[in-house]
Amino acid sequence: MSVRAAILTALLCLAGSRLFSAEDRLQTLHGHCSIAPSTMHDRVRLELESGDCEGASRDCHNHDDDEMPLSNFQGLALADFEREGAHIEAKIVAEAGTISCSGDIHGATLSGDFTFTPDSTFVDRMAHLGFTDFSSGKLEAYTLFHIDTAWVQALQSAGVADMDSGNLIALHIFKITPDFVHSMAALGYANLPAGKLIEFGVQHVNPDEVKEYRALGYNPTADELVQMRIFKVTPDFIHRMEARGFNNLTISKLVQIRIFNLAD
Repeated sequence: MSVRAAILTALLCLAGSRLFSAEDRLQTLHGHCSIAPSTMHDRVRLELESGDCEGASRDCHNHDDDEMPLSNFQGLALADFEREGAHIEAKIVAEAGTISCSGDIHGATLSGDFTFTPDSTFVDRMAHLGFTDFSSGKLEAYTLFHIDTAWVQALQSAGVADMDSGNLIALHIFKITPDFVHSMAALGYANLPAGKLIEFGVQHVNPDEVKEYRALGYNPTADELVQMRIFKVTPDFIHRMEARGFNNLTISKLVQIRIFNLAD
């Protein structure tokens, strides 16, 4: 997933904590929206803007995503963007709430007003699972990413530690699925904290590559797996070092070779 997605995670969490107090955290949100076809087939560009983004305080938050599947929306089809002047209400309906973008089509873009209505019963269900500290802003993010209780329960059952209502968003963005967690646990990386699994996702750590390391005689720790990905200590790189006569190098030595460009 892109770096922009990681930044979006931080902004959405920040928006939730900054804009909504304990008294009004489950208020309905309102703002401006636009939806337009993406350069990618069957995907759209969604922009949501809430609050005062023009004033000196810039008390607002934004969502801008040009990779959202059109299938996420109810009431919107690709052909609608050719219906100049048509009034459309497009909705994203998820367990955490409903986002509605209502407006007119002009220049192949739906522009209008958006409303986010949080679902308090979802908050209750999440509380039973041990997750609290929800704001309307955070629930809006859950709705955009379709984070639901079934997925959360599956991660809990898989043994993911230290999850909270904030890092669940990053876990979802970086595709930390229950299957991935089970695959890594089978290789000896069980009961990892959410933060470490997010690092795995960011650096594209994967079970197949871990098996290749094992076949080469290496048994990296979770931290070493991240480090090896950061510095591109791949199985192919290890093979190339062995072909040059550098056998039985430790992971630390391999990382140093990469850091100081000693392989060039």
